[in-house]
Amino acid sequence: MSESTIGPSRKELLGHDFLLITVMAVLAGCGLIYEYLLSHYAGRVLGSVESAIYAMIGTMIVAMGIGAFLARWFKDAFTAFAWLESIIALVGMGCILAIASVIAVSYSLPHLFSSIFNLPADVVLNGYVFEKLQQIARFLPYVFGLLLGMLIGMEIPLIARIRQQVYGRFLENNAGTIYGADYIGAGVGAAIWVSIMLAMPIMQAAAWTALFNIVAGLAFLWRYHQHVRYVKVLVVCHALLLVLFGFVLLFGSSWMKDLSNVLYKDKVIYSEATKYQHVVLTERLSRNQSEPITDLYLNGRLQFSSVDEQIYHTMLVYPAMLASNRHDKVLIIGGGDGLALRDVLKWPVKNVTLVDLDAQLLNLFGYAGEQYNAPDHIKQRLVQLNSSAMSDPRANIIVADAFLEVENLLAQGALFDTIIVDLPDPNHPDLNKLYSDYFYNHLRQLLAADGAMVVQSTSPYHAKKAFISIAKTVKSAGFSHVEQYQQNVPSFGQWGWTIATKAGSSASARVRRAEQLPVASRWASKEYLLAAFVFPSQFFALEKQIDVNQLGSGVLYDYYRQAWQIENELYKN
Repeated sequence: MSESTIGPSRKELLGHDFLLITVMAVLAGCGLIYEYLLSHYAGRVLGSVESAIYAMIGTMIVAMGIGAFLARWFKDAFTAFAWLESIIALVGMGCILAIASVIAVSYSLPHLFSSIFNLPADVVLNGYVFEKLQQIARFLPYVFGLLLGMLIGMEIPLIARIRQQVYGRFLENNAGTIYGADYIGAGVGAAIWVSIMLAMPIMQAAAWTALFNIVAGLAFLWRYHQHVRYVKVLVVCHALLLVLFGFVLLFGSSWMKDLSNVLYKDKVIYSEATKYQHVVLTERLSRNQSEPITDLYLNGRLQFSSVDEQIYHTMLVYPAMLASNRHDKVLIIGGGDGLALRDVLKWPVKNVTLVDLDAQLLNLFGYAGEQYNAPDHIKQRLVQLNSSAMSDPRANIIVADAFLEVENLLAQGALFDTIIVDLPDPNHPDLNKLYSDYFYNHLRQLLAADGAMVVQSTSPYHAKKAFISIAKTVKSAGFSHVEQYQQNVPSFGQWGWTIATKAGSSASARVRRAEQLPVASRWASKEYLLAAFVFPSQFFALEKQIDVNQLGSGVLYDYYRQAWQIENELYKN
């Protein structure tokens, strides 16, 4: 059917305009949410969150430009637009599930072939073909971003032609009207993403977005069905899309969990996306352990393993507590698993303030302030691991952004004898600010004159520049003595910490003066702690060339990202 003139009255034109502009605004909001969904998922799949998000947004913008050029190929704008909305809804709703499926298959193939050829359990095929399949699978978000971007890019040219055909004449402000609806709709979509969908499981967010796409397509089809070819087929397609929407809404999240679980070598016993991160717990049995070994992963990165977390937390807590003159008030930044809190509570403390952003994670480990759905046996296992630290009357749990809460504590005139910073590695721009000179300066003001502060400082072996940069940043914040120490944690390898004091002697000197540990430890002794301060003779040779991580600079994030990219390349080769 050709684009013949419709010739409606002025009242009818207003009705057409209202529908077309509303449809355009809705589709613009959906398009932006699809962009955010793919960017968000790409960041999790590819690891380098900031780079993946920016690359995905750039890819989709370029693809939208290509799509705008391709729209001229379609002579019948009404039919093309009707089919376009069906295809966008299908791709938008299913692309993340498709990506997860291909990634899961690519990672499962080595184990499958090992099983087929009856290889020993500890032998997993990891040849060139499997490695390339995994690389291709991890590149798929950009492929779908390119496809979805081109489809979205066709919408504005097609609907502009439709609107002009409805009027039956050239419209001077046609482009301005359509783009205005597009920009406003995109703004509304961004607001919906931030306020509602960011906290949703990703498949539910994709399904609801697709539903708006389907409804907009049905509204267009209802109004202009006489100008669209293959109407009955399109109606059936929309009905099937609604059925698919129901399935994805009900089962999509569980499908995603099952597919994601393939990427972990051990049995996944809990998997949930909180508002801020994806939490996964795995377990494995060991002949040397009476209880199953529990590992915690946040966004795919190991945070602790119950088999050796005692080593990490002893090295985090004991030097700082031993170097502090008093132990009445302690501040823990991060540490939402309660394991550092558990070890601090072994000391004669009167009050421990723990600040963490993720209430859902805290609840999983025994925080009763906010309740979320999680299996009781999982909670019981984790509460047993941290010795019910969250419910100790001396513990004051604050659910807040530490960057802002530290300023509130300063305004209240708070002062702490020991400060323990137990944050994840600076692998995301949002975390970078919590490793900045600005943040450490605030912590210095919260620390008592005879106290000590310790900071989890990533691996001195794998991320040497990032490790040293943390110490230089702490030093630049006004601490008089800043030292670093290291220890081997089997699950992580060589790991490091930074410890600082405001006045008097250094932390290592204070540890050296101690006659014995006030609190007995299974792992630590005075000599064990002092040995950790020893590094190879040339370890700090390049210290002068390493920059301080100033607020907003992203220096530490770049050091960390570059270090692990190099490490991954060396591992592959």
